[in-house]
Formats: sequence, C-alpha cells, structure tokens
Amino acid sequence: MQARDRSFDGSFVTGVLSTGIYCRPSCAARHPKRENVRFFAQAEQAEAAGLRACLRCRPNDVARDEAAVKAVIDAIRMAETAPRLDALANLTGYSPTHLQRIFKRETGLSPAAYGRALRTERVKDALADGATVTEAIYDAGYGSASRFYEEQKMGMKPAAWKNGGAGVAVHWANVETSLGDMMVAATDKGVCCLSFNEGEDELRARFPNADLKQGGEAFARLLAEVVAQVETPGRPHNIPLDVQGTAFQESVWQELRKIPEGETRSYADIAAAIGKPKAVRAVGSANGANHVAVLIPCHRVVRSDGTMGGYAYGTELKERLLEKEAK
Repeated sequence: MQARDRSFDGSFVTGVLSTGIYCRPSCAARHPKRENVRFFAQAEQAEAAGLRACLRCRPNDVARDEAAVKAVIDAIRMAETAPRLDALANLTGYSPTHLQRIFKRETGLSPAAYGRALRTERVKDALADGATVTEAIYDAGYGSASRFYEEQKMGMKPAAWKNGGAGVAVHWANVETSLGDMMVAATDKGVCCLSFNEGEDELRARFPNADLKQGGEAFARLLAEVVAQVETPGRPHNIPLDVQGTAFQESVWQELRKIPEGETRSYADIAAAIGKPKAVRAVGSANGANHVAVLIPCHRVVRSDGTMGGYAYGTELKERLLEKEAK
C-alpha cells in the first residue's frame, strides 16, 4: 500500500476507519495514519465492517476493469482497422473517458497508442520474415502506406529498419561532458543514439547501412541542446527522439520518462506500472534495448533492494548521473 503497487490490486483492500472507506492498495489518495488502517482480504469483508468503496480508486471494480482491458486488447488485435474509442467503450460498458483512464493505467498506453504500437510491431515482424514493405504495411492492418507513415512520427521507415538504416543520413559527434566522452547521433527526426565511451564503430554496428556524417549545422544546434540537458538534468526540454521498439519496450520507455529527476524506481515498480507485474526480467531487457541514454532515463531504475543493478556504461556512471540529478 505504501508503494501504491498496482500488482496487488484485487489481492486485498485497505480500510480507513477515520473516513469510513476502503481502497485499492494503489489508491492515489493521501496515505492515512497507520492506527486508522485495517486490511481486509476481500471488499465484502470491508463492507461488512461498515466501510464503503472509495469513489476515487473504485476498489470493487478491479475484476471488472481487468476484464474490460482484456476485452479491449482482444478487440484491437482482432480488428482489421483501428476500432474507435466509443466503440470500445460500448463493448465494455464504460464511458470513453473512464475506459481510456483504466486502459492507460493497466498498460501504460491509450487504446489508440496500443493499436498503433501493435500494428508497427506487426510490420517489423513481417519485414524480418522477408515480406516486402508494401506487403508488411497492408498485412498489419493499414489501409494505405501513407497512413502508416503518418503514424511514424518517431522512428525510421520500415525499409530502413529492415536494412540497417539504408538510405538514412545519421549525423553524429563525440563531445566531452562532465560525465566523460559522450556520443550523440541523430536523423532528421531526432536523436537516435546517446551513449558514453563509444564512437563510430559502435554507431555503425547499430546502423550498418546508414550514411554516417559527422557534424552539420542543424545537428550542432541539437547537440548543444542534448549537452545542456545532460549537464543540467532538471531543466525542461523537448528534444525529439527517433527510436523504435516493440509495444512492450515502448511502454517501458514511456514509464521511464515519467520518473522525476533524482528519483529511482525498481524494475518491479516499472513492471507493475505498465500492468505487467510478473515481467520484471523483461523490463530489464527493455532497459538494455534503450540506445538513448539519459533522454530515456534507464539509469533511474535500480534493484528492489536499492542497489544499482546493471548499466550499459558501468554502474559508476549510473551513480554519477543520479548524484547529478539529485543536486
């Protein structure tokens, strides 16, 4: 309850004797004093004790919420075209606004974003299996190639994914920072790589067929923004990214970007936050698949016991990043 861990929703409820209500473990309301708290295995027991359900977290709707989210996922997966939110709401009996809220709470994505990520993942899988770009796009459920490209506001086109960045210009540079030598690379859509103590060889391994170009005027402006963000992590920024991952990876990366500067979360916290409490190892793998250090702050994830855990560029750098952010 203290951690507001969603993975325990449905396992017990928290009764607050001073207010006469009971809540889910993950309820966002202010924590009550311990002497006013009593725990119940089931909502019915709390109600028998004279408590009523919290109108904020709706603890007696846990099973219904889970069933609704599953029904929406199944509907999105089975649909040939993206279902409208109001149609999904009618399917579950929830209002569109409430459905959007619980779906995002459980999966980390809105129904529309989940559908886009699912279709994008299908395109990638089809390309990996040898399909042409056109075949992959239409087989994934897009009505036209232009519709697919409209959705790809971040990330290379599928032909580039399949061919290691072929036809894509990637500008890059190494720059000295207070954290050491940093490499930044970007396409015309945004930063596609930020790493430490790496250079052209490592970048070429990620994008073997891209047209790698050092520097450039537009890139220099973007590089300056990135360096400023790394050196003063608390400042607001809107640095564009050009990254691609599976639907699961992107939900993890989205959750990482919600962690405030100077704070940490455990791998289990992230797994619970995206609605996959048993996927702790998969969260670790998604962290490792992140090629945009700092801007997607995988360094803010630690083990449940508070120790650093792994980091692609060494735990010493991870500690220094957290120390810099905490100042």
